[in-house]
Amino acid sequence: MTATHLSDWDRDAALTTARILLEIKAVNFRPDEPFTYTSGWKSPVYIDCRKIISFPRARTRICDLAVEKINRHIGFESIEAVTGGETAGIPYAAWIADRMGAPMSYVRKKPKGFGKNAQIEGDVPEGKKTLLVEDLTTDGGSKIRFAQAMRDAGVVVDHTFVVFFYGVFPGAQEKLAAINLNLLHLATWWDVLEVCRERPYFSEPALKEVRKFLEDPMSWSRERGGVSSLEEAEAFKAKAG
Repeated sequence: MTATHLSDWDRDAALTTARILLEIKAVNFRPDEPFTYTSGWKSPVYIDCRKIISFPRARTRICDLAVEKINRHIGFESIEAVTGGETAGIPYAAWIADRMGAPMSYVRKKPKGFGKNAQIEGDVPEGKKTLLVEDLTTDGGSKIRFAQAMRDAGVVVDHTFVVFFYGVFPGAQEKLAAINLNLLHLATWWDVLEVCRERPYFSEPALKEVRKFLEDPMSWSRERGGVSSLEEAEAFKAKAG
């Protein structure tokens, strides 16, 4: 299930990112007490990319890799502005924008409800080719909502970047592609599992259960009382508000 079409650089970047996440204990395996995501999925794995902001050398390396990935896959002069998604995407957007010499803003999950009722904070990059940045994505739902808000404000957003992409929930990339939003990421759970072969970060029974989840996340979630399709996940999020 690991990607075989990646370049050597992409592969090295993915494994480096996975090693950093494991080293700072941003990776959590809990097969016996599954996590419940905001979308209703049950999962034995959880990644906390917010931890990276507390580790200066780790965040420097990851942001350097992020900018190199963006330059390689989008272009050195193809991004005119960077927008972070509230809240976890804001620090990454700031660091990436600084490295790229680009203006930065952030987009709220919903208009703030007072003053100018703004949803995009900062100087709105109207008409500019803008990169949407978040820390991670599971099924792509928040990227779609952020991108729509940006487009409604006249922003040109064709690309989104995340440090970590779960890479297992069905239809995530297809949903983004359907609205012409290209997803770039550094690492996935498959990269984490590959690095776990190098060192015993977790027990073999835990790794075995995680592999079962990655190979069939819908069945794994359903058997533990979670949602088992993108449609159920959207309904779950709508109900939760």
